[in-house]
Amino acid sequence: EVQLVESGGGLVQPGGSLRLSCAASGFSFVDYAMSWVRQAPGKGLEWVSTVAYDGGSTVSADSVKGRFTIFRENAKNTVYLQMNSLKPEDTAVYYCNGLARGVVAGPWGQGTQVTVSS
Repeated sequence: EVQLVESGGGLVQPGGSLRLSCAASGFSFVDYAMSWVRQAPGKGLEWVSTVAYDGGSTVSADSVKGRFTIFRENAKNTVYLQMNSLKPEDTAVYYCNGLARGVVAGPWGQGTQVTVSS
């Protein structure tokens, strides 16, 4: 059974930081690029960032570039999203998943809520 368990969200003030974690199991983690996406209230899914299967390259959306960093620890089957200089518009539920050969690794998890507010 594929499992994707996001954690690390919470309430933070503007300008603050959070580190999200995504613990993966049930598939060959090392063979998948991993991504973070988010969904704000009343909005569709928005792609945030992706890291290559070996952690050697990353790409991020313009809206988070320079503030968020994606990285992975393959030995732990975990991908992270370090979020700095958070803004209210970053408020959303954050999800992770893998992608290889055009196919996602499995069903989406519950996500983790990030709320940025004074």
